[in-house]
Amino acid sequence: MKLEGILPFARTLLKAAVSQGDICVDATMGNGHDTCMLAELVGESGTVYAFDIQEQALEHTKALLDEKHLEHRAVLIHDSHGNLARHLPEHTHGNITGAIFNLGYLPGGDKSIVTKPESTIAAITQLLAVMAAEGIIVLVIYHGHPEGKVERDSILSFVNGLDQKQAHVLRYEFVNQQNDPPFIIAIEKRK
Repeated sequence: MKLEGILPFARTLLKAAVSQGDICVDATMGNGHDTCMLAELVGESGTVYAFDIQEQALEHTKALLDEKHLEHRAVLIHDSHGNLARHLPEHTHGNITGAIFNLGYLPGGDKSIVTKPESTIAAITQLLAVMAAEGIIVLVIYHGHPEGKVERDSILSFVNGLDQKQAHVLRYEFVNQQNDPPFIIAIEKRK
């Protein structure tokens, strides 16, 4: 297939936005794969702030970072992404070049614990306030469960209302796949 799949395309977007020494956010660290990918992109002098409400996510992410010798590039925060502004130091404001959300539930975890539209929209709003110009927020929306459909609809309504003078919004999806395949919403903060 020549078209990029959803997760490879998410990485392509982040690779275009993030450079060595940058500051990034993994709003839903999950099992740590995106935290590690961002830690590799920011290099030795950059930092990734990663959030999750589940202790299991922090444990998996820490183990993966340790295994890849990237632990010094990430700050793991046991809190909701809806509270991210409380945890981002002043020096990060205006300097965050990339952020990623994988919405839904922790793969291999408790499927009753899911991301919620209120905290996700709060996190997007907080990020847009502190992102660098041309910084990119990538949301991978998994909507194959009832709560996911509610979150999908809320997020789509929110991003459709963003002022085009402040942000570009992209939707990337495969429209002929069955069973509610995930799709991407990418938000680029304008200059």
